[in-house]
Amino acid sequence: MRFYLMAAAMGALAACQPAVPDSAAGVGDPGRGVGFDSYAQSVPAAPSVSSQTLDGAAAPAPAPAATGGFDPDLVAASLAEDERAAAANSGREVVNASPSNPAPAPVSNPGISDENDFDAVASRQTIASDKARIAQNAAQYEVVQPTALPARDGSGGPNVVEYALQTKHARGTKVYTRLGFGGQSKMARNCAKYPNDDDAQIDFLASGGPSRDRMGLDPDGDGFACNWDPSPFRRAAQN
Repeated sequence: MRFYLMAAAMGALAACQPAVPDSAAGVGDPGRGVGFDSYAQSVPAAPSVSSQTLDGAAAPAPAPAATGGFDPDLVAASLAEDERAAAANSGREVVNASPSNPAPAPVSNPGISDENDFDAVASRQTIASDKARIAQNAAQYEVVQPTALPARDGSGGPNVVEYALQTKHARGTKVYTRLGFGGQSKMARNCAKYPNDDDAQIDFLASGGPSRDRMGLDPDGDGFACNWDPSPFRRAAQN
């Protein structure tokens, strides 16, 4: 009797368990999943979203799918935000370079030539007028033929350039004898009368120099009055 009761209980339990699907049913059939009648049954369906929530409030709209383009409103809003940020940083209004926002026209300045501006030149010149202007400029050319150098007649007084090239000693080298006292102070007073050392040297040579120094312009006897320096003329002749 006890055996029969246990067998009846086990049969009742077996009847309550669900049937196990045949896993081999989907093998070789691409439309059927393992343990399912079809592949669609193996993928859970996405839950449907109602336009109304449980409490009656509107549900958020789904995000639009990407299409590869751009939203003009979003671009304009982004540019406006960039302009506000730049203006806040620099304190100046941002100027965007675009065909709809051309650069300001330059202010006319009469002091600046517009010869390189094709439109400006074309507005006031023509091919004929340009040809006439070239001919006018060519007519004003003057060719100067070279002439012979003028000969020196010896009446122009001493020539400091010729004297500098004839001498070879350095300035300060005693070549001529000088007599008298207070030579440096006398030279300072007398040299102050000349505007430059070249005029003093010319006057010195015209008054008997370099062998004689009547005006006290060459107390060291080097033949150069008032510290006149022949070096620049010598270097020019060497070049």
